[in-house]
Amino acid sequence: MQKINVTLLSGRTIDQGTGKEHGKTSQKYYESVAICEVDPADLETLGIKEGTNLKVSTEFGSVVVKAVKSMRGPHPKIVYMPYGPWINIVANPQTHSTGMPSFKGIPADIEPAAPTERVLSLQELLKQTFGKE
Repeated sequence: MQKINVTLLSGRTIDQGTGKEHGKTSQKYYESVAICEVDPADLETLGIKEGTNLKVSTEFGSVVVKAVKSMRGPHPKIVYMPYGPWINIVANPQTHSTGMPSFKGIPADIEPAAPTERVLSLQELLKQTFGKE
């Protein structure tokens, strides 16, 4: 299975913001933040299409999200995940006295998720991560 070393960035998006207005347990929110925007060339290198489950791994954890073709770029080996619970799994939890983790420039690996790996719902993600919903 192909794997690519990338730089992971995160931030706010319009879709994430409007999804949050529908509630963090809504389908709209889930579809707006349980994603990773990937350069089209990197999708090709991985041998996957948009909508494929993608595993994002850092030294802090790993999470399965949907691969989305980035409309910005080209920017090979730079990926983007919107703010939300899924990015929190792979971001450095240390805030370095700022009150906010660093969501920029995170070394990561991306690869197609195994056939048995799926994008977890918010409730499943919280239960898996913290043992509660």
